[in-house]
Amino acid sequence: MFDKFKQAKKIKELQSQLSKEKEVCEKKGVKVTVNGQMKVESVEIDSEADIEKIQDLVKECTNEALKKVQKTAAKKMQEAGGF
Repeated sequence: MFDKFKQAKKIKELQSQLSKEKEVCEKKGVKVTVNGQMKVESVEIDSEADIEKIQDLVKECTNEALKKVQKTAAKKMQEAGGF
């Protein structure tokens, strides 16, 4: 029973650590920042960016930043005992 409490505590600590992680992807005037909880924190668009390509760039940057943060989360989980 205490093992489950220890495991739950480890999970909470891991979630706290992951919330502090951030990954950024920047391409052609679009910058997307994603946190370790897989949430987009910010989207910045350079005023010089080509408006027609912004939607695709935001999608690409978001997906790339999410992929990076997923890798970071997997690594941290593995280090914490393989949840």
